[in-house]
Amino acid sequence: MRKAVWAVVLLVSVAAAAQERDFSKVQIKVTKVAGTVYMLEGAGGNIGVSVGEDGIVVVDDQFAPLAEKIQAALKGITDKPVRFVINTHWHFDHTGGNAYFQKQGPIIAQENVRERMAKGASMLGMDIKPAAKDALPIITFNDRATVHLNGEDIRALHFPHGHTDGDAVIFFPQSNVVHMGDDFVTYGFPFIDLESGGGVRGMIAAVEKVMATVPADAKVIPGHGPLSTIADMKPFIAMLKDTMARVEKGIQQGKTVEQLKQENVLKGYESLGGPGKFVTTDKFIETLYNDLKGNKTGDFVKHN
Repeated sequence: MRKAVWAVVLLVSVAAAAQERDFSKVQIKVTKVAGTVYMLEGAGGNIGVSVGEDGIVVVDDQFAPLAEKIQAALKGITDKPVRFVINTHWHFDHTGGNAYFQKQGPIIAQENVRERMAKGASMLGMDIKPAAKDALPIITFNDRATVHLNGEDIRALHFPHGHTDGDAVIFFPQSNVVHMGDDFVTYGFPFIDLESGGGVRGMIAAVEKVMATVPADAKVIPGHGPLSTIADMKPFIAMLKDTMARVEKGIQQGKTVEQLKQENVLKGYESLGGPGKFVTTDKFIETLYNDLKGNKTGDFVKHN
């Protein structure tokens, strides 16, 4: 089997969401988080916003058709201009508004984000075309970058090989808020983009480092889902470690991915990967299996 079947299925759903969705019906919900920070929800990844006398810093910008609605939501908070936009990773549901907002302020991202956007990439069986020049981040960093605005030392810290190889977690220390990008989501099993250098161990390391770094009462903006807390990330980490250990044990016993699915190796987690979930239980077993076997392309290792 040269391609994971779930990649084809998920390709259809992702393409349909991006191409067929009526974005005119999407409303942007604005939530005050703490200090200078707001969270905007619409379609795609959650947006973080720092607002103050110096202007606006935006974290992620969802899909291109929503850019004007996002702009209107920002105007409802402040008349100050957008000074900078930070991308947490390269996926189009987080970077679609780049070209629109880069006319107002430069896009900042980890260097792998620009490289994948510039060259195009493969995801879920899709060939993603190179992004337009005006959508590419024009300021990139390797390990970390800091934007000093609005009384905040807004830090973007690179966490490699989690959701992708270009993940940045964004810290707002003065407001006691952190934007996790897609290294932490609340919709169930996470999507780990193996083809973009992601991996379960890297995702675990990222979340554990954040939990150990920020205060216990910090507010957490997940990549997708409602405003969260540090306590909300604890069961997420426990799930990742447990599911990885179960699949790893099966691999050590010489079991195939189909055997692990038939044995219901992730029994007890049905609520995270049931019907209608973005990442079903079988899909997550396949992801863990491929990751732990060192296979980053979606092709299964057929023996042992």
